[in-house]
Amino acid sequence: MRIGVIADTHGRVPKDVHEAFQGVSLILHAGDVGGEGVIAELETIARVAAVRGNVDADLPAAQYPLTRRLTLEGTDIFLCHEPFRAANVSPIPDIIIHGHTHVPKIVREGHTLWLNPGAADKPQFGQSERTVAILTVGEGEPAAEIINVG
Repeated sequence: MRIGVIADTHGRVPKDVHEAFQGVSLILHAGDVGGEGVIAELETIARVAAVRGNVDADLPAAQYPLTRRLTLEGTDIFLCHEPFRAANVSPIPDIIIHGHTHVPKIVREGHTLWLNPGAADKPQFGQSERTVAILTVGEGEPAAEIINVG
């Protein structure tokens, strides 16, 4: 299963995201959405599951919780915005996805894959590229790749 992973859109979906996410079955948004218009646009590509970030006070908490846990193709995924929210999650998931830092990251710690897709808008902290990620699960070991979107 191919999953689009995005974070830190801050109210804007770069046009290249549509091409990057072509053919994905699901999009996971790791917070700092910036408004439900972003979710509506992403849903023209695929179904979206999202969490709230620190700039998402206006999003309804029932629909956009601070954390989400999903099982996709037998893979346990924990989704949050700030990485500290995953610190004591139990049992330990196969994949932890977060945003917030605006820095893309794919790191394996033990059996857990940590994935930050970077910032789809407003790159910061020395980053100049807008990025998203593609996550593949259900075909052996989970794998991810970072994709520049402008």
